[in-house]
Amino acid sequence: MDALPFSLAPLLPAACMSLVALLLAVVPMTTRSTWRWLGAGTAVALLATAVLLVDLPPRLADLPGLQVSRLGLAIAVLVQTVGLVVGVFSARYLQGEPDQRRYAAALATVLAAVQVLLLADHWGLLIAAWAAVGLALERLLCFYGDRPFALLAAHKKRVADRTADVLLVAAAGLSWHEVGTGSLSDLSAHVQANGLSPALQVAAVLLVLAVVLRTALMPVHGWLIQVMEAPTPVSALLHAGVVNLGGVVLIRFAELLEPAFVARGLLVVFGLGTALGAGLVMLTRISIKVRLAWSTVAQMGFMVLECGLGLTTLAALHLVGHSLYKAHAFLAASDSVRQTRRRALYEPALVHGAILLVAPVLAAAVVAGVAWAAGGAPWPWWWSGLLALAWAPLLWLPGWRPAPLATGLALAAALTGVALAAHALPLGLADAPHDALGVPALAGFAALYAVLATLQWRPAALGVARRWSYTGFYLDEFYTRWSLRLWPRRWTPAAPATTCPHPAL
Repeated sequence: MDALPFSLAPLLPAACMSLVALLLAVVPMTTRSTWRWLGAGTAVALLATAVLLVDLPPRLADLPGLQVSRLGLAIAVLVQTVGLVVGVFSARYLQGEPDQRRYAAALATVLAAVQVLLLADHWGLLIAAWAAVGLALERLLCFYGDRPFALLAAHKKRVADRTADVLLVAAAGLSWHEVGTGSLSDLSAHVQANGLSPALQVAAVLLVLAVVLRTALMPVHGWLIQVMEAPTPVSALLHAGVVNLGGVVLIRFAELLEPAFVARGLLVVFGLGTALGAGLVMLTRISIKVRLAWSTVAQMGFMVLECGLGLTTLAALHLVGHSLYKAHAFLAASDSVRQTRRRALYEPALVHGAILLVAPVLAAAVVAGVAWAAGGAPWPWWWSGLLALAWAPLLWLPGWRPAPLATGLALAAALTGVALAAHALPLGLADAPHDALGVPALAGFAALYAVLATLQWRPAALGVARRWSYTGFYLDEFYTRWSLRLWPRRWTPAAPATTCPHPAL
């Protein structure tokens, strides 16, 4: 009996945030009390998760339907930290706005559902938690109910979420039929012992398609761009946390996806295509928030590409780094505007062409040098090439000036060291890279680097394709028409700060 309280400890953050959400939803209180309750609940949940991460008792791994891991707890700490910062920022950002209590309740619900998702070790719990995240997020996206684009974005996200739910339920049914249980741990053990049956191959493909929908990859990315109509802290929460859950799910199903060559091929195709397409579109946009949104789409493409290549450690590092960067970028969007104007006035308009060619070579030398100093790289050779191309922009963005170039080299060395350290930590990640996918992906990544670097050096090289890039290649228009035909929707913008109306069936 004395073990029961310790076994329930991982549920404390989710229970705490659920209690705060319920309290904010049913108990009338002042605006100041609303934000105090939300801040206190988020801080307690963050502290509880951090304590578990530092000292994780072995008995916690025996929870039915749940799985407690250091990686899951690390991501949970990240989510709660972002949630706490977003909550504090929202208290100031929404000063004078009506119905702030509803906003705070929805924010607490999102954090609670994410905590449950990170612990889920059962198909049913994972699907329910992911659906709850989307439903609670819709209330935040529609906080300004008089903005038609916010309503349209929420509707398109609703269509994508419900379609993803159907795909996940179908994948769960196939998995349950093959394994005999809905446990994700039992599924991993079954795949390792018996391989992948045709039914599980189909389940892996359905899972990948669901992640593509939920992660806003092209061509269903439009809602992620149009949520710029929502409050800025909601954009920070979405881009820094919620949209990254697709990567968490792919890492969780790494054992299922490892032998599923078709599913992994889809991840590589969607990931690489999205990274290239979104990168081109981002270069044509002027609005800081819109550029950040397109950057998120591109980064999701990179993360999915890494999962498709079996590089789960790199994907996990990418997830954490992107979350921290994007939260800061959105919350400091006004400062980004000032910095962009300053660069336009005082820095050269074009980056010297030579550094674009030299940067990958310098980055490759840094990766090889750090790996050699650490006793050798624990990854295949083409992964070193991917890292070198990923670190290269750190060198050529500042130009030829010595100090920024040295800073870029130091950052590349530090990031390589972090990647090496992640392989040495007991995070439970098992990379399963496939050379059959890795070599083409490296070639595609090199082509992507060449295209983006050339456009940074000679923006006019985009030529007539600039119009197509600016419009996002018209992919979102097709998805918008499809979603409205699949789920017809008519609305009249409501008064500000009203709940988002549900569509008529």
